[in-house]
Amino acid sequence: MIICVEDDTSIRDLMIYALRTSGFEARGCNDGEELYAALEEAGRAGEDPELIMLDIMLPGEDGMEILRKLKADPATERIPVIIATAKGTEFDKVIGLDSGADDFLTKPFGMMEMIARVNAVLRRTEHSSRSDTIRVGKLAVDKDAHKVTSGEEEINLTLKEYALLQLFMQNPGHVFTREKLLSSVWGIEYAGETRTVDVHIGTLRTKLGEYGSYIETVRGVGYRFSGKER
Repeated sequence: MIICVEDDTSIRDLMIYALRTSGFEARGCNDGEELYAALEEAGRAGEDPELIMLDIMLPGEDGMEILRKLKADPATERIPVIIATAKGTEFDKVIGLDSGADDFLTKPFGMMEMIARVNAVLRRTEHSSRSDTIRVGKLAVDKDAHKVTSGEEEINLTLKEYALLQLFMQNPGHVFTREKLLSSVWGIEYAGETRTVDVHIGTLRTKLGEYGSYIETVRGVGYRFSGKER
């Protein structure tokens, strides 16, 4: 199920039609209140949405605040979100990515582009959950359970923090530029501000505690995972 949160009825209906004709199950919501009700209903049925399409400009609670709430709630933080922003609002794109969005669409967008973005995000999230466990010392990423542990203690990460850590641990010693991390983890080629990478690296290091030093800054280049405490 893909949920489209869009207050323009004609746009919302077109999005739902395009998704359904592409083989997806889809439903629409006018605002945050309807979205929360839909998520609660899906939770009771044990069927979390595969993805949420979220417009930034909504009546009442705006899309950015909704996004932050979704990513702060353990029940919804792992649901991929694609935000829709008005043309030219680069600031919204940066803030959206910083807040945990998986991708963005700039209005007006074509339905073929929307379907392509949806497929790309779903492929990435499916890939990130394939079975296997990566271990470095007591730090472990269980790809099957989508869980990170330090010894017996579970470390609660957002979807993007998890994807960053998995990428690092799969490629120890490899130096990633910020642009490469943005492309690999967010799945987009974004030539503007790369601050979102630094923000997520910072929060990831904090959550890893003593293992945060495993992620080293390579001055003037980017980051690498050393697997060694400093």
